[in-house]
Formats: sequence, C-alpha cells, structure tokens
Amino acid sequence: MLTASAIALIAVAATSAQAQTTLTIGTVNNSDMIRMQGLTPEFEKAHPDIKVNWVTLEENILRQRVTTDIATGGGQFDVMTIGTYEVPIWAKQEWLKPLDGLGDDYDVDDLIPAIRSALSNDDKLYAAPFYAESVLTLYRKDLFEKAGLTMPEKPTWDFIAEAAEKVTDKEAGVYGICLRGKPGWGENMAFLGNMAREFGANYFDADWKPQFESEGWKKAVTLYVDLMTKYGPPGAASNGFNENLQLFGQGKCGMWMDASVAASFVTDPKQSQVPDQVGFAAAPCGVEGCPNDGFNWLWAWSLAIPNSSQKADAAQTFISWATSKEYLELVAEKEGWANVPPGTRTSLYENENYTKAAPFADATLNAIQHADPSPTDDKPYYGLQFAAIPEFQGLGTAVGQQMAAALSGSTTVDQALSQAQAIATREMTRGGYIKN
Repeated sequence: MLTASAIALIAVAATSAQAQTTLTIGTVNNSDMIRMQGLTPEFEKAHPDIKVNWVTLEENILRQRVTTDIATGGGQFDVMTIGTYEVPIWAKQEWLKPLDGLGDDYDVDDLIPAIRSALSNDDKLYAAPFYAESVLTLYRKDLFEKAGLTMPEKPTWDFIAEAAEKVTDKEAGVYGICLRGKPGWGENMAFLGNMAREFGANYFDADWKPQFESEGWKKAVTLYVDLMTKYGPPGAASNGFNENLQLFGQGKCGMWMDASVAASFVTDPKQSQVPDQVGFAAAPCGVEGCPNDGFNWLWAWSLAIPNSSQKADAAQTFISWATSKEYLELVAEKEGWANVPPGTRTSLYENENYTKAAPFADATLNAIQHADPSPTDDKPYYGLQFAAIPEFQGLGTAVGQQMAAALSGSTTVDQALSQAQAIATREMTRGGYIKN
C-alpha cells in the first residue's frame, strides 16, 4: 500500500506533467526580440504550466520558414512573428486564429489606431504588435556640426546627397550614408519601395501594371546606387538592417535612413559608441514641397497564432504578456524606459517617464501617425514599402536581387530596372492582375 507522502508525490508529478504546455515561437533576430527571450523566465515564473521554446532566425529565413509552414499547415510553430504585410493576407485566407482571448485587462483600445487597423481584418485583431515603426533619418550631430551643416526637419534627397559628400571621411572609417543593400522584399526593397514613393512612384499603377521603368523609380535607384558607391561602406550589397545598425553604432555612418525602432539602440550607451551624437529627422523626399503624409513606411513586428496550432489558449496567454502595458514596464525596470519596444500603445507616448528618456519619441510617433499605406487613386494596393498581395513576397525578393546586383556593379541601373519590370509583369500577368 502506498503511503500518503508517496501518493502526494505521484499526484504532484502527474499534475506537473499534465499541466506543462510547450509553445514553439518563431521569431526574428532583432534586438527587441532577443531581449524578449531574455525576459521569458519572468513569463514562465508567472505561468509555470507553460514552457517557451524559441526558434530565432535571420529575417529572410524566418519569412521563408513561417510562410511555408502556415501555407502547408505544418504546425511547426504555435506563435509566429509576422508583420503588417502578412496579417491582412493570411487572415483573409483563414490561416490565423483571431486574438479574442487576450484578457479583460489587455486594453486593445490603447493600441495606436493605425497599427491596430493594420493587424485586423473585419474589425478582428489577428496579430498583436510587439513593436511598431515607421522610417526616420538618423544622423550624426557632431559630424554635421563639423561640416557646417544643419539637418532640416524635412530633408530633401538633394540635401542628403550634399551632406553625404561633406561628412564622408573614408580615411577615418566614416561613411556619409548607410542604406540597406541586402536583397529581400523586407530588406532592400522595404527601403527602395519607400524611396521610390518619395520620388512619386509606386510598385504598380491603378491597373496593376508594374512601374519599375517609371521616372520615379529611375531617379530613386540611380541616386541610391550613386550615393552608396561614392559615400557608402564597402560590401553594402550585403548589409541589411542589423548590419547597418552595427555600423552606425560603431560610429561609421554619417546618416542612416531606416526603421525608427533603431533609435533606441543607437542612443543606448551599452550598444552604441555615439549615443549622445544622434539626431533625428523625417524621411527624405524627392518631390517638390515635401508633403507631411505618404513618405513613411508602416510596419509592426507582431505575434500571431497559426490555425495549425493546437495550443491557442496558451499562445494567447503568452502574446497577451509580451505585448502588454505590463511588459513595457518590465523592460523599463530591467533596461530603462528608453529601451521599451516602441510604436504600439498610445499610453506609452503619454508617459512622461518614456518621453523624457527617449529623445526620439516624438519623431517616431509623428512618423507613424503620418504614414498612410491605404490604397489611393494611383495605387490599388495597401502598403508603401510593400504591396499587400500574396505574389509580392516572391516578386519583391526577385526584384531585390536585381537592385543588389546594380548596387554591387554587376549590372547597370537601367538593366536592373528592365529586369525588374519583366519579372513583375510576368508574375502579375500570371496572377491575373494584368488582363491581356
């Protein structure tokens, strides 16, 4: 006969084995995500019945893996890190579970309206934003002062070209400008798609015909290649967001136009060699007048649950924790207010602890609020740095390879744009967008 203590031990073991749910989460190797992984023990301590298994991948590889998994119903992940491109497409295809169990205290109404809308379908939230971003011009105030330059609040690309030349000092290892060159629809094409829009161009016209041979695209890519060839770092065609983040933090970039989320890292003394010398301005424009709206991309790295997951309740418990107000306070406690994930909640930008600690807060919120990815008369799709159609992921990456080839000098800008036009026309015709 078993003793009472033995029975109790068996009951505890059985309860532990039964209650333990393991979530597999696929995520990108960005700094905010890596920080979240470091704080996972805090979640597991509060939820001893849930264990988290992380799969951390480079951006392009993550996108390939999660897209393949969700399209085939593979079930490899219980939570996926995806963005504003995937959510509306995958929600319509019923590949994602709606997030209707985040808890009464989650306060979904606190999510910044533009971000909430981008992650919803039919007024249902299908992904919760971990951090959100637009685009900023980051620049070295000390180098500008030395060169006798003053950064305008809304710079033009003509000014950026002039400044890149003046602050470049290759002997000292300082390059006037750093921009994304690594091919990928979410790497170099995120930047170039936005830059083309800054010159008045789109991916497609109102009839879905590709526009890569338009005047705006030619001006944008020609300037991009010229700037990076003359004033950019060596090997620029291999540099994505993370590589440029490292270069800027090492003091090697005079300017960098990229995601606003980078601001907290380049101003952090633990991660940057120039934390007190970083200034912020709007994204450049190439058209006359520099309007406030329309030149800012909008993106949110977000957590979603694929329909193939059998652990939706536990997954929503984790997502609720990782994207909550309380998580922001946890990061602030551990890392300081300037390092909390930005761009997701209105209350963060009403918090004086944050706005005092983050010199980039106003610039980030302003950029997000002035981003308008909605369809317009001259473009029939949602998105600025991307087009929210299923075909864009493959098409954008193929075009990105052509742009990287132009940047590396293995082809000309005209040849790259001609190839891009041919690739896009073929895919859009095959997809039924262009009618013969």
